[in-house]
Amino acid sequence: MKIRKLLIANRGEIACRVMRTANALGIKTVAVYSDADASALHTKSADEAVFIGPPAVAESYLQIEKIIDAAKATGSDAIHPGYGFLSENAAFADACEKAGIVFVGPSTLAIDLMGDKARAKRAMIEAGVPCVPGYQGEDQETDTLIREAAGVGYPLMIKAAAGGGGRGMRLVEADSEVANAIETARSEALNAFGSAELIIEKAIISPRHVEIQVFGDSHGNVVYLGERDCSVQRRHQKVIEEAPCPVMTPALRQQMGEAAVAAAKAVDYVGAGTVEFLLGADGEFYFLEMNTRLQVEHPVTEEITGLDLVQLQLNIAAGDALGFTQDDVELNGHSMEIRLYAEDPENDFLPSTGHIDLWIEPTGEGVRVDGGIETGGEVSPFYDPMLAKVIATGSNREEARSRLVRSLRDSCLFGPATNRDFLIDALERDAFISGEATTAFIGEEYGEAGFATQPATEELCIAAMTQYLVKKQDALASSAGVNDELLNWASADLLGSVFIYKVSEKDTTFVVRPTGTDQYSIAVGDAAAIQVEVRTFSSDRINLKIDGEPHHAAYLAYSDGLSLSISTHTTQFTVEDISAGESLNDGAGGGMVVSPMHGQLLEVFVSEGDDVSAGDRLAVLEAMKMQHEIVAEVSGKVVSVQGQANTQIAQDAVILEIEPASDD
Repeated sequence: MKIRKLLIANRGEIACRVMRTANALGIKTVAVYSDADASALHTKSADEAVFIGPPAVAESYLQIEKIIDAAKATGSDAIHPGYGFLSENAAFADACEKAGIVFVGPSTLAIDLMGDKARAKRAMIEAGVPCVPGYQGEDQETDTLIREAAGVGYPLMIKAAAGGGGRGMRLVEADSEVANAIETARSEALNAFGSAELIIEKAIISPRHVEIQVFGDSHGNVVYLGERDCSVQRRHQKVIEEAPCPVMTPALRQQMGEAAVAAAKAVDYVGAGTVEFLLGADGEFYFLEMNTRLQVEHPVTEEITGLDLVQLQLNIAAGDALGFTQDDVELNGHSMEIRLYAEDPENDFLPSTGHIDLWIEPTGEGVRVDGGIETGGEVSPFYDPMLAKVIATGSNREEARSRLVRSLRDSCLFGPATNRDFLIDALERDAFISGEATTAFIGEEYGEAGFATQPATEELCIAAMTQYLVKKQDALASSAGVNDELLNWASADLLGSVFIYKVSEKDTTFVVRPTGTDQYSIAVGDAAAIQVEVRTFSSDRINLKIDGEPHHAAYLAYSDGLSLSISTHTTQFTVEDISAGESLNDGAGGGMVVSPMHGQLLEVFVSEGDDVSAGDRLAVLEAMKMQHEIVAEVSGKVVSVQGQANTQIAQDAVILEIEPASDD
């Protein structure tokens, strides 16, 4: 059969991802959306969109009947479930079949069996697939579980048989912990999955999490498409994925691949599936589970195989054969993916919600972004916090990693907090760079303290400089007919703007003054002034040099502050105190007085040898039919006067010089 119209029973980035391939194949797309997603990117991107209910998933995206009705109403031939939601729901697959709609996924039997960890493990043992030693029996009495745990030995894992994502999972390291861990895991499992059944497995300490991508068709063909290393995890949730695995050998790949194919064949698997393994330091591997759907991290496999996995899914769902054999599968280069989450790494990774004020997408050679967000969108509290995936591919692992880091450094999202800074930091850790990261990576690298940063002086200088320029633009916009050059000057003196930011819990004052065309001096507290050259400044970017060193940042100005994203850090600055155009006495300024613009020097009020005090009038400049007084920033003695009254003076030309008094 030919699929002409496809309903995507999902949202966010995976819905947009499926639509991209469907559009390329000439297949019409239908989105479903809740109240919370009425203006979401996936809703707007489809050819048609059907409303399915309130924001809560139980009343919308998990409503099988509503989604089937939407497919019927729009004349959809097939439904792609994406991942999450109903993607591994056997009842949903069955409902599609009964409605005469193609379910883009495996059979109900495969979903049902592999969705139960206990049954799946029993089936894998029977199929000869290596499994972690443990207990997966039907007897769930607490005494039985305690006895079986003692037989397995410590440390061990207690897991929800029907679960995933770390819920209903406990690491037990001693006999005294077992009974409590069983009860806690059982309660979590029942609440999360509606089943209190548990399994027990020997804990493989600090393994790698390696998964094999398999594909089967309805003609009996099953192949594996290499592996992915998903070891960098936080609370059993994957954070960074890559393909191939850094420690993989051709022989080990073949062993794991053939074991994955055996697992798929044991359940007559059709479509995209992932067989997950734990890989020990000794090279031994053990079956963990099988995901009967497309994985979040599928792009890294696409990048190194050159295959579009969604297109393969659609072809197979339409009844086509794979069209290639195992010998045809080639792996080229290296690909790496990060998951951009709306969460606050500096606050124990708590989820973050809100309006997306600005989204500057990562770009660069070999960089791909699978996203479902845009500037102006909303991150709601109702759904998974993953916003986008950034994938970078190169000829080797280091090239892929470097491209990924570079693209993240140049990107930003202002609004909800994200894990961007944490991801950059993790990618730059020596253990990750060397390919040694295991599932213990985050715990070992960040420990109990977690992830935290402090804004550096350079970042604060960029913030002050950016706010100064934003204020200058605002003044220009509100002052019709006033030349831009005038905005570096006030009617009293050289414009000085004060910005007070917290640094290590202390208020630090930053004073910005122009010293020439695109040249500025920033005084930081009592320290020596920092020299800044602004190279480019646009509506959301600033490029500058600080004491000769290049820096760049993305920014977004608010009425009460500024969001700033430098290469490794994103910060929200709240303005505690700003004063602009004030006379900043207290020795903050210098003795060289220059003209801020081309104009007529009307008067010079001092002569060489005169003593002046900070705030004294020194000269009057006329430009654009406006007169501007120039006053002394410091007290001292006039040592030279170069400007002459009633003459034209160029921008940055020296008018006079004051030797500051010793007290200044």
